[in-house]
Formats: sequence, C-alpha cells, structure tokens
Amino acid sequence: MTDTTSKTNLLGLTQQKLEAFFEVLGEKRFRAGQVMKWMHHYGVDNFDDMTNIGKALREKLKATAEIRGPEVVSEDISRDGTRKWVVRVASGSCVETVYIPQNGRGTLCVSSQAGCALDCSFCSTGKQGFNSDLTVAEIIGQVWIASKSFGSVPATADRAVTNVVMMGMGEPLLNFDNVVDAMTLMMDDLGYGISKRKVTLSTSGVVPMIEKLAEKVDVALALSLHAPNNALRNQLVPLNKKYPLEVLLPACKSYIAGLGEKRSLTVEYTLLKGVNDQPEHAAEMIELLRDIPCKINLIPFNPFPHSGYERPSNNAIRRFQDMLHQAGYNVTVRTTRGEDIDAACGQLVGQVMDRTRRSERYIAVRQLATDATETAPSTTRHTAG
Repeated sequence: MTDTTSKTNLLGLTQQKLEAFFEVLGEKRFRAGQVMKWMHHYGVDNFDDMTNIGKALREKLKATAEIRGPEVVSEDISRDGTRKWVVRVASGSCVETVYIPQNGRGTLCVSSQAGCALDCSFCSTGKQGFNSDLTVAEIIGQVWIASKSFGSVPATADRAVTNVVMMGMGEPLLNFDNVVDAMTLMMDDLGYGISKRKVTLSTSGVVPMIEKLAEKVDVALALSLHAPNNALRNQLVPLNKKYPLEVLLPACKSYIAGLGEKRSLTVEYTLLKGVNDQPEHAAEMIELLRDIPCKINLIPFNPFPHSGYERPSNNAIRRFQDMLHQAGYNVTVRTTRGEDIDAACGQLVGQVMDRTRRSERYIAVRQLATDATETAPSTTRHTAG
C-alpha cells in the first residue's frame, strides 16, 4: 500500500497555494493552472493522465502529491431526482451531501463539519454531536464527486451543479479558513466557475466571523433565523445567547451592504407547529427585518424521531406566508425534497463519531421519554358493560 500521509493533497489547494507548491518544487507557477483544470474541469486524479505535463514532472508529483477526495460510502437517488451521497472523511466520521434539481438549477448542499457543535433544538444534525472540521479537500471534494457523478466534466455551461449552498452538516463559520478556501475554488474559473451570487454560506449567527467573511469573499449570505425574538431564539438556536439579534442583524446588514449590486440577505425560518408559526410571530418578524434587504425562505419542519416538534398545517404555513407577503417581503416556502432518502432540510445525520457525547445524552433522554410513555397509567375511561 502506498503511504500518502506525507503527500500534499492538491485537491484542497487554491490557485495561489498551488502556485506556491510548484515554486517549492522548483517549477513554474503556470503549472498550477494546468493541474487545476485536470482536477476540477476533468475530474482527473491520476497524474499520468495529465498529457500536457512532462513525464519528469509527473513522476515528481507522484512522489510528493496526490489528488484524493473523500471516500464515497453510498449514493441514494430520490423519486424526485434529489441525490444524497454519504462520504467518509479522515476522522472516520461520515457526512452527507445533497443535490437538488429544480427549475433548471442544480443546487448542491455541502457539509463543512462532521456533526455540529451548535445543537439547534429542531435539527437532527445537531443531535449527532460534533467530531471534526472538514479539510478543504473534503469540502471541495463533495463538489468534485457530484460533478463527476453527473458526467459534467469537462465543465460546460449546462453542467449539473449550478449552485452551491453551505447548508449541509456543520456551522461553516466555525471552520472558517477551510470553508473560505473551498468557496474560493468553487468560484475560481480554474475550479468550478460558479458565480459568487450562486455560492451561499448559511450561518446560525457567528457574528465575529460574519465580519471577517466580508474581508475575504463576497458570497451570498443566508441567516438561520427561526425566531423573531431573543427569548424564543435562545431556546431554538442556543448560539443566540452569545450573539443576540441586536448584535447579529446589524452584522448581517453590514455584510450585505458591503456587497453592493443590490444583493440581499436570505432569511431561513423553520416553521414549528405551535412554537414559532403564529400570527404574532409573523408580525414580530415583519418589524424585526424592516430595515434589512432580504428574501425569506420558510421551511416547514421535517420531522425526525423524538424531536418534540411537528410540522405546521398547510393553512398555518399559508397564513404566515401571506402576512409577510402583504408586508412587502419576497417569501417562498421551501418544497420538501428527498424526504424518502432522509435528505430533506434538517434531516442530515451522517455517522458522527461524537467527541462531545451529546448524541449519547440525547439518546438517553429519548429513552427516558419512551419509558415514561410506556409506563404511564392508562387514561382510558371504562364504562359498565
């Protein structure tokens, strides 16, 4: 078996870093562009297939470098065309990547961490605990795998992956450097050439990193809001206790203002029956977002076992949407996709080797609840026969 531990994985290097790598080898910087095209445009992972590179350099690369994406454990295809890949990363955990085709677009939902440290109460990913940050190669490798799966290499205008959303497992801003490098590769013409308007980073609200992001890239920003006031958001998104709405929303507004070009914030709001879906919540939301250029994406809750939450009725969803529409907001309701392969929003779980032991505690709580239900005295009334 070849020892790859000391080799540089070129898949995770931006153009700038790959140029520096070739300079260290004593080679010209333009070699970086050649290799990037082979990797990202053609999906090549064998240096011998790079026909415009001399044999001596190919041998040097084989001795010092590799091109290695994460291992594909499984690929499932939903009845609606949604695809889900489970990939194993270096830590031993498995993460999930989802492809959603809709209205001529192909959106790839990419994971940034194995598990998630934030423990939002309605998200099954958070209940798995946290294991590790993904490397740049493991993040961009998800785009690489999907592109090759569809045969959309070499890259063409009609390729399958047209949009990327950093909305998979993990909080992207808690793996900041690796996520920024991966998004840079997504937008690089020598990488995947995806427009900055079509690469979206979704955050639960890590305020210092939102400010830092503005210094690095100008991708689209999505905020996982889920509640229109601090008291409720503290329950649903615990990070809010550290970065409350009066701190978070100005940071988002500042980021969007820095983009110019009439860009707007995407606000994600998971609707939970009887929790945050009432008219008073819509009214609060209308006031909260009044001064922020935004579009609102309502996400009816996708149930998972023992979550304690339910999906609102269609009438409640329409009522909430109508109130926001009448206030002048651009509002869409996200269609549930890939539910038959557990690929819907909030359902990604992977197989996380949990370092936080949160999953262990969550399973214990679920078991206690189950036991309590099974042992509770019957409330059925009996009538005389």
